[in-house]
Amino acid sequence: MMLINPKRIVRAFALYFICFVGQSWANLTIVIQMKGMSGGHAILQVMPGSEVTFKQRNFAVDSEGFVAIGFGRDVAGLHEFEVMSPDGKTTIESVWIEAREYRISRVNGVDQSRVNPPDSVTQRIIAEAKLVNDARSKQSELTNWREEVFIAPATGRISGVYGSQRFYNGQPGSPHWGIDFAAPTGTTIIAPAGGKVVLAEKDLYFSGGTIVIDHGGGLTSSFLHMSKLLVKNGQLVRQGEVIGLIGATGRVTGPHLDWRMNLHGERIDAGLWLPSTPTAD
Repeated sequence: MMLINPKRIVRAFALYFICFVGQSWANLTIVIQMKGMSGGHAILQVMPGSEVTFKQRNFAVDSEGFVAIGFGRDVAGLHEFEVMSPDGKTTIESVWIEAREYRISRVNGVDQSRVNPPDSVTQRIIAEAKLVNDARSKQSELTNWREEVFIAPATGRISGVYGSQRFYNGQPGSPHWGIDFAAPTGTTIIAPAGGKVVLAEKDLYFSGGTIVIDHGGGLTSSFLHMSKLLVKNGQLVRQGEVIGLIGATGRVTGPHLDWRMNLHGERIDAGLWLPSTPTAD
């Protein structure tokens, strides 16, 4: 039974009655949610057993025909969803993705070994990156991603947002992929939606105490720089359940939570899954 955000239901049925009355399931694409901007995502419902293609990549739908597709940080302009039904019929749906401008910030005082890690930790960094990527790539039949309206995992000042680029000690780093909640060490972190813990590590080189939760549908949440982990790998968690405490572990200059989302391997803006997208102070 779908328990999806009522706003998504209104959008879905509006599109059904306006655009698709009289068409067969084979040609029906319902847009449950569309965040049509760089870093955004789309949630679609099509005929169960269909295959959806976006940017030459194929996406399988779940047993009820739902699929979520992420738009990368620099994806913009006119694109298409191609839907192939089980009987081989193909329909095309166009989508316009708005380009975003990202903020630039400069962070000084970071341990230089964290900006340019010494050769002695290279293998550790590679191994940890594989560990995290493997956790994010796990597929499950969980439906929390489409049955719950996400909530913020922490309270605190928003000190960083998705897509921004940081210069560490004057050197450009990779874009920032999460939302930073600045708060004192020990502040509680909760699960923004239910799911299964697929990674729980106390001390990763860059991200320190790290948890990854699988919400199903190819969607995961990552929680970085934690001072304490209160859940274990393989544990099922409910929305709102305390999973750990904010800290200052890994590559940081102060205590905060870095919350990130990954959808089918695409780094997307977690803030766009909340009822109101946070903005930095």
